[in-house]
Amino acid sequence: MAGIYIHIPFCKQACNYCNFHFSTSLKFKEELVNALSQEIGDRRSYLEQPLETVYLGGGTPSLLGGGDLDKIFSAIRTHFTFDQLKECTLEANPDDINVSFLEQLKATPVDRLSIGIQSFRAADLEFMNRAHNAEEAIQAVGRAQQAGYDNITIDLIYGTPGLSNRDWKENLERAIDLGVQHISSYALTVEEKTALAHQIDKGKTPEPQSEQAAEQFEILVETLCSNGFEHYEISNFAKPGHYAIHNTNYWKGAHYLGIGPSAHSFNGLSRQWNIANNALYMKGIFGADPVQEIEWLSEADQINEMLLTGLRTMWGVDLVLFRERFGEAALARLISKLGQENPLHYSLGAQQLKLTEAGKLFADGIAANLFED
Repeated sequence: MAGIYIHIPFCKQACNYCNFHFSTSLKFKEELVNALSQEIGDRRSYLEQPLETVYLGGGTPSLLGGGDLDKIFSAIRTHFTFDQLKECTLEANPDDINVSFLEQLKATPVDRLSIGIQSFRAADLEFMNRAHNAEEAIQAVGRAQQAGYDNITIDLIYGTPGLSNRDWKENLERAIDLGVQHISSYALTVEEKTALAHQIDKGKTPEPQSEQAAEQFEILVETLCSNGFEHYEISNFAKPGHYAIHNTNYWKGAHYLGIGPSAHSFNGLSRQWNIANNALYMKGIFGADPVQEIEWLSEADQINEMLLTGLRTMWGVDLVLFRERFGEAALARLISKLGQENPLHYSLGAQQLKLTEAGKLFADGIAANLFED
């Protein structure tokens, strides 16, 4: 099975921590939507497997109107079949989720909403330069539920300056009380060339503290798991039966097509990514010039990819599949490297390599230590 990711590169304003590609000007929104629709047709042959998921991310897809969404989904239907579609997700900001927007959305294939709440604490939202307040976030989820959406995920960020453990627990309790089916939660990180990085460099805000983030991650896991959520990926928690299919397919190595400026694609053997510039992206699409760069993946790259993504999930790395793809010698090298890791951080069976709860704090580092050169 395969998926399509569509990047909508528009936002009302810039969050201070965000390094995704976007523009705060909607001047060329119509032209960009036309380019997305054309790229879908131009690259229809990239996916050789049935379409299982569609994901509209960004940026802020909820800035699109009903006509924009109709045009995009019409292009997908023209070139792909929806016969085996299991999930269609749209990311939305709370301040965009009103009755009119939801009425337009219900006329589309979207059956899952990802709402970027980030925090219910006013100080956090102001620090992050979010466009909504806590009450708007609560109302947005309620409106979506009243409109019939029963597959809703929200995003939360921890590790922000001034966020005490008590504040974080209150954030989580408010999220649980909303009755959503899925929660994605991330530690605040400082990305290059973001407003947050500039503020830290100028001494205007303190750097995030790893000790604080570690404590709040443990609170996150304990609180959500004790309230019926399953911790199926480092940053993702779901009620039974509500795992994010699209993202789970990423972590399991499924193929996907990325549409839009900065979007990435993967077909098992290579990665491609579109230019991260709206004007040049549209010029390339309308001028039939390539807008993608490509990286062919060596066997070592493919091994490292499988380790990095697999170890983040509750399913771990399938060692039977690993042996089939890369051979007995590669598996032996992997197992020998495990001997240098803390035995409390992982469990190794005949068919599966998984991280323990203690090991999840060090997932990326453990994966890097196991990488092929």
